[in-house]
Amino acid sequence: MTPPHALPRWADVFVLPMINIVVALMVCGLIVLALGENPFVAIVVMLKGAFVYPGSLGYTLYYTTNFIFTGLAVAVASHAMMFNIGGEGQAYIGGLGAGLAALWLAPMLPLVLVIPIAILAAALFGAVWGLIPGYLQAYRGSQIVITTIMFNFIASAIMVWLLAGALMQPGQQSPQTPQLAVSGQMPKVHDLLNGLSLNVASSPLNLSFLLALAALAGFWFLIWKTRIGYEIRAVGQNPKAAHYAGINVPMVIVFALAVSGACAGLMATNEVLGVQHRVVLNFTSGYGFAGIAIALMGRNHPIGIFFASLLFGALYQGGAELDFEFQSITREIVLLIQGLIVLFSGALAYMFANPLARLLLRLKLIGGEA
Repeated sequence: MTPPHALPRWADVFVLPMINIVVALMVCGLIVLALGENPFVAIVVMLKGAFVYPGSLGYTLYYTTNFIFTGLAVAVASHAMMFNIGGEGQAYIGGLGAGLAALWLAPMLPLVLVIPIAILAAALFGAVWGLIPGYLQAYRGSQIVITTIMFNFIASAIMVWLLAGALMQPGQQSPQTPQLAVSGQMPKVHDLLNGLSLNVASSPLNLSFLLALAALAGFWFLIWKTRIGYEIRAVGQNPKAAHYAGINVPMVIVFALAVSGACAGLMATNEVLGVQHRVVLNFTSGYGFAGIAIALMGRNHPIGIFFASLLFGALYQGGAELDFEFQSITREIVLLIQGLIVLFSGALAYMFANPLARLLLRLKLIGGEA
């Protein structure tokens, strides 16, 4: 998606999304006002619920971690002009890889060996689940949107079959694996900080958050500092010109979808290794689909993806506090607020591009006609 008038990168990545978010929040404020509540009080409650109350920041960053991985999954494919809607299935299969590795190795090996292997397994399983639709797109002409959606359903069916069958914990009826041994559990941040004599409230935040930050840095390096990253962007801009320049377009597409699937698969490290400590049914909880909005809001840039993920993490955690504090603001209203932000940051992302371009031109911050 490109704006009607070219904006500087800083304006496109930072200023325009902020305008969209402010307008979306203003509309949300009108809805809250119509419900008989004070929108300013509501926003204060939401901010406190997301960042101030004990343990709230940990919950916000825990949600943020999931969104970073799935947002990156969409962003990598988008740079090759591939619309990957399969993050949900790729994260699901990534959880299978992480769970199998941890279940098998945790009873025998220490944490410092099990966790890296489980992380690699999650990325590998997710990469394979992204690679197959990429191959079908590149070499068989299949539509990537259709195949990735289909693979979501296939992944779901496989996980139901396994979790209700061969991998089900013996002696109970819930579709889940046995609990991972301690050496297969990602360390919690509050445990580490409390071990350093820092009094921190408990939360699901674990070291997967640092892995997510490393993934953001790796994404930036891959896309903008490597030859294959240049080829991915070239294919996304013009596949025919890229082919004429000697780039193996099908291989680049397959590689981009494999990396995309690996990013989605890494989400399982947060849920399976860090929180659930087992593979459970539907642990992805829609994060794969939310990654589409994250990538759109973040303009497929690592800094933008981080702040978009943080925003959605705050909405998830702070929205729960709204539901608790206000009788008239239900979970459905919170979902409506999230949907409005997605609407203004996605479908209406460039609604204010022309006015912003004219304003920057008058302020002489950009040159040319607008």
